[in-house]
Amino acid sequence: GYRVSLQGNFFGHKHMYIAFPEYNPRKHIKLDPPLNIQSNVTASKCQIRWSVPWYLVEILQYELQYKEYSISWEIALNKTLPSSLPQIEIEATELRSGIAYIARVRCKVSENEDSYHSQWSEWSQTTVFQRAGVPKLSEKILNTRTMQFLFIPLSFGTVLYLLWNCKLSQKASPALTFPRQLLSFSHSIICTMGILR
Repeated sequence: GYRVSLQGNFFGHKHMYIAFPEYNPRKHIKLDPPLNIQSNVTASKCQIRWSVPWYLVEILQYELQYKEYSISWEIALNKTLPSSLPQIEIEATELRSGIAYIARVRCKVSENEDSYHSQWSEWSQTTVFQRAGVPKLSEKILNTRTMQFLFIPLSFGTVLYLLWNCKLSQKASPALTFPRQLLSFSHSIICTMGILR
């Protein structure tokens, strides 16, 4: 341990003030902030990682602070991590879709540690992330799928209609009826394609 005192002249007299009669550096640590903070977002969660010196990993605790990008840090959300692992997961349900978020983290020696004590470090650099949205099918893909589902039944129905019409048209010449039916079938297909587009 150390004895810390302050000395100075005041009004021509020398004075000494003892700031810490028994100062132990182990009990008054202020760590550097965590480094390399990064975020990885999936549809179900956002994982945030950072790094600290390897020899401190097991004795540190962390506090995460995050907020919507456009609002002040004064109303940010805080999470104190239960473990000493340099990472945390935020469930997607805690994040609003389409909104950018920003996060930072700080560290200190765990309260469970007897050998060292510290105050919170400064905040780390920040990372920006956004909840992954559910992919939407484009209008073009939807139209293509609609055509696939409707084209075959409509074509089959048109063929049945032509066959039925041929049976009823016994008075007309077969040579004249078939081209007319074929023309009608082609016209139906063209109209169907036009509607689907």
